[in-house]
Amino acid sequence: MILISNKPIYSEIIKEYPERSIERDIINKMNTSREQYVIDSRNQLKFELRLRKEIIQASYQLSRSGMAFEVFRKSRCNEAYWNRTDEGGFIIKEGVKASAAINDIFVNGYQYGTECATAMIIVYYKALLNIFPERYFNELFPKIHLMNWHYLDRLIQEVGYMIKPKEYLPGDRRYIKNPDVDPLTPHWQGENVIDLNNGLYYGHGMGILRIEDIIRVLNRKRKEGAEVSAYLMETVGRPDFKKLERVYQQR
Repeated sequence: MILISNKPIYSEIIKEYPERSIERDIINKMNTSREQYVIDSRNQLKFELRLRKEIIQASYQLSRSGMAFEVFRKSRCNEAYWNRTDEGGFIIKEGVKASAAINDIFVNGYQYGTECATAMIIVYYKALLNIFPERYFNELFPKIHLMNWHYLDRLIQEVGYMIKPKEYLPGDRRYIKNPDVDPLTPHWQGENVIDLNNGLYYGHGMGILRIEDIIRVLNRKRKEGAEVSAYLMETVGRPDFKKLERVYQQR
């Protein structure tokens, strides 16, 4: 159930979004959930709906960008925008605008290669760039450092934490764990994915698939004699939508 000032708002907010839209699907799932979504204002709810939609759209865009899957020791980036670190991460170059550096990944993805967790962070930055005015985005994120859950900016640090919710929503980050992974290929120990709605998920290096297809791929990367299948964990990673909406209002 969605509550604003302790009052249900479903019947009012649902009218603002067309049928078969991602926003409407999210609202319906929130409304029928065992969880109570206590929202401070209508604007805050609309911001979360928009950011979830942009996370999904950025996932589709990154899947088409040509960015390759690479382990950190083989990672690569466009050196016109980023400096590659000894750890395999990417730090934005001095004098380069964050908006330009993030957009370049989606335009010249073939020049980039990294692993799945870093791809998730790229998705979040792109989603925020699609919402925040470019000038404000650059002010908020002047020194982006891309490397899985390390070096996260304080405004998006929550995406690195996994929680167990009562409801899973489109735009959530999920994780498929492969406990019997072949020790010779530890990068197949699991896959971070974004819930795209309607049973589809984006996982960097795999593309857009259903969960059972991702599990099938991971199961081919298990050690000899493995008995435990890869499985979707019951946790999610989410940005702090309320915090980001408050920052957005200050633009």
